[in-house]
Amino acid sequence: MENSWLERIARFAVTRPRAVLGATLLLIIVCGGLGATVASHVKAGGFTPPEAESSRATELLNAEFGGAAPNFVLTVATDAGVESEQARTAGSELAALLHARPDIAVVQSYWSTAPDLRTALRSSDGHTALVLARIGGDDTAQQASADEIVDALPRFQDVTVKAGGYATTLRDLNAVSIQDLALAEAIAVPLSALVLVLVFGSLVAALLPVAIGLVSIVTTMALLRLLTEVTDVSVFALNTTTALGLALAIDYSLFIVSRYREEIEAGHDLPEAAVRAVCTAGRTVLYSALVVVLSLAALIVFPMFFLRSFAYSGLAVVAAAALAAVIVLPACLALLGPRINALDLRVPVRRILRRGAPRAVPPEQSAWYRMVTGVTRRAVPIAVVVLAILLLLGSPFLGIRFGTPDDRAIREGATSSREVGDILREDFTQNPANAITVGLPGFHGAPEAIGSYAAELSKVPGASAVLSGAGTYINGARLASAPAGMITDAGAVVAVSTALDPYSAAGEEQLDRLRAVTAPVPPLFTGAAAENVDSLHAIGAKLPIAAAWIVLAMFIVLFLFTGSVVLPVKALLMNFLSLTAAFGAMVWVFQDGHLAGLLGFTPTGYLVANVPIMMFCLAFGMSMDYEVFLLSRIREEWLASGGTTADNTHAVAMGVARTGRIFTAAAVLMAIVLGALTFSRLSFIQLMGLGLAITVLADATLVRCLLVPSLMRLMGRWNWWAPRPLRILHDRIGLSEREGSARTQVAAADAPPAESGAHRT
Repeated sequence: MENSWLERIARFAVTRPRAVLGATLLLIIVCGGLGATVASHVKAGGFTPPEAESSRATELLNAEFGGAAPNFVLTVATDAGVESEQARTAGSELAALLHARPDIAVVQSYWSTAPDLRTALRSSDGHTALVLARIGGDDTAQQASADEIVDALPRFQDVTVKAGGYATTLRDLNAVSIQDLALAEAIAVPLSALVLVLVFGSLVAALLPVAIGLVSIVTTMALLRLLTEVTDVSVFALNTTTALGLALAIDYSLFIVSRYREEIEAGHDLPEAAVRAVCTAGRTVLYSALVVVLSLAALIVFPMFFLRSFAYSGLAVVAAAALAAVIVLPACLALLGPRINALDLRVPVRRILRRGAPRAVPPEQSAWYRMVTGVTRRAVPIAVVVLAILLLLGSPFLGIRFGTPDDRAIREGATSSREVGDILREDFTQNPANAITVGLPGFHGAPEAIGSYAAELSKVPGASAVLSGAGTYINGARLASAPAGMITDAGAVVAVSTALDPYSAAGEEQLDRLRAVTAPVPPLFTGAAAENVDSLHAIGAKLPIAAAWIVLAMFIVLFLFTGSVVLPVKALLMNFLSLTAAFGAMVWVFQDGHLAGLLGFTPTGYLVANVPIMMFCLAFGMSMDYEVFLLSRIREEWLASGGTTADNTHAVAMGVARTGRIFTAAAVLMAIVLGALTFSRLSFIQLMGLGLAITVLADATLVRCLLVPSLMRLMGRWNWWAPRPLRILHDRIGLSEREGSARTQVAAADAPPAESGAHRT
């Protein structure tokens, strides 16, 4: 990328600001109208790979065995008991309502089930009974049908009806996610504006990054809406990509506006200052965006659309934020001119406090410079202490366990599906949501063969009952009749009831033992336990590819940016350390439940498997984002100083002194935007928000302010080392500025020059 290309964009925006802002306003109007309907086109679910055994088994159940594995549950509760007339009447009406729907094949009701099978559909206190059904179609169709059914449920006197099950949980996850998105934005935007006022002083300057962030959000919503036409997009992508778009837009704008004001203070006229800001900080913004894009692109290799949709939407939002920062922002700067410093709130505050105007402090006399020089004088002990802290924080990561989300992901009492899930877990001996269903496609043998298979399954430890077309078996004996619809022309199905947590080690062991039982035809297993195992296998198979892509891409970009092979390796290792610390904290908080009361979630003993993967790719990119910002200034100082060991220490101190306040403020702002997700009523959204916020803050403080200066001091000139062939390669294709006009040389502040610092004397 030549600087002349970026300079032309900057000069166009600066010389034609009204045209650029007019086009932006038109784009906002179009995107606002297009993106307004995105919430109705996104999908819930997507945690299981479509080609997995459990997914194929679910398709078989939907097509041929409507009542074998219910995904819609109605609880009918009354103080008069389930045998009372009002309970029986309510159950009959609800069953009739479900029978009338074409998307429901079979309905099971406590009051219409054979007497020897009723026990499983009645609570232990006899006050609650169940009406079960299976809604056909994929996750999206199931949640849409559940929404219609819940809205049509009749009300009964002295009888309480609540809807739950997998389909209703999907519906509630979708609704809660969209509601919490608005809450997160309502918290993040004003808090971000407040912090920006503290950073800039000027209210006008503070509102510019927020405005760019809102442009990015509106554009992102439209891009997501377009994506829904060609691929599945997870509803949870709305939360994360919107927060990411706002955070990155504020980050990028913060650096450009800060550089713009710096150029004005250096004596440049206003238009030239805006061009210089884009050619320096703006250029680094584009490279930083490239780093985040490459990191998020790793999610494409995973087969679950929950992760893939984050890749697609993440690429869109990063591009929107970066382009808005380098095109729309300079037009705003040109139009505002000296008014960029208007409404400086520090003036009245200082007048009230009877303090004089702030005095400009040279970087060499700043607290940041003194801090870094102090750190470099104690490089070894500080590096050891920081590494020990990161490893200690990361130690809980060794005990991480994974699972897929159920209704417990929703805050207690927030939705009916969560209430029904709690009722099933606490008051019923068998939870339909935990059942393991075995499809036997193509079975056309005698029912006795199914009976023998079911009897063997019922002997597996933890299996409380096995329902089959040959009868219901417990501990190898047939003790009840056969439910309807378990054998059809397409084959047979067997349902294993269990009281074990499907995501526990015991649940996984039970699934392995069930799979080891010889079946009359090749079986297909589904249910929560099987879906969890299939998801983990799919993630495990693709994770090495994703990790290799991220490491290779980050190494290449940082090498092209710095001309060094040492700095990229060091940056990768530090990123892994900071991410391990953040993940360890997340295990301690969400898996072990230490802050469950404060954050209002229910600990389940595992983390949702897809979320740490998404967090890893996103956090890795954002950490490298700050690395690029910091290294750009350090390299500028290093090349300007002559390249000695003493100059290396000075360059690091000057780089941090010039950027420390800015990237720390940027980290705080990003932590605010991402941390707002912790107010969500969905535990895995809270996990993403808090985890990313901790990662950003730890990276900006422990890593960038302490560990980076320490290690760069210890390595001295070796920081910039590269083998001669790679130095020659970097001179030819590196992300650097060539010698040219004085106008193009301004970009050297945030970009490496053509000559590698490894051999500069």
